[in-house]
Amino acid sequence: MAKISETEFLAKINEHKGILYKVSKIYMDTEEDQSDLFQEIVLQLWKSYGSFRGESKFSTWMYRVAINTSILYLKKEKRKVATSQLTNEEVKEPNENTDEKELQLAHFYKAVQQLNKIDKAIIFYQLEGFSHKETGESLGISEGNARVKLKRVKDKLKELIKEQGYGF
Repeated sequence: MAKISETEFLAKINEHKGILYKVSKIYMDTEEDQSDLFQEIVLQLWKSYGSFRGESKFSTWMYRVAINTSILYLKKEKRKVATSQLTNEEVKEPNENTDEKELQLAHFYKAVQQLNKIDKAIIFYQLEGFSHKETGESLGISEGNARVKLKRVKDKLKELIKEQGYGF
């Protein structure tokens, strides 16, 4: 195995760190948990960096490692996201400092955190612009199954957001 360049690795992580923030925010509800998961993903990326063969884009490989690490992290720590216990009052209400988009994002992330780990991955891949085929390949399901699951997850998100009191 060739010597792994720490500088090269850190440059690539820095270039694509938005991916890691999004995955962390989708899978964990508190900033502390998001930070822990972020660090766990970086650790797993570093451990497996030597096996990255360049057959796909670095960012594609990074997505896969980040999602898989998040799923395993949840299993290993036996963490259960307790967002269902949140009340509507805990979501920011609009005021002079909060615009409508921030309110929408708060409701969206609150709803996403109530999804199961596979549904979270499907939403993440959708947000990142992956095709149904790419999503299916990343999750080990067919393109058609990815399409159907995405439709169901979108419907579920709409319902969850509506239950939070944010109208559609």
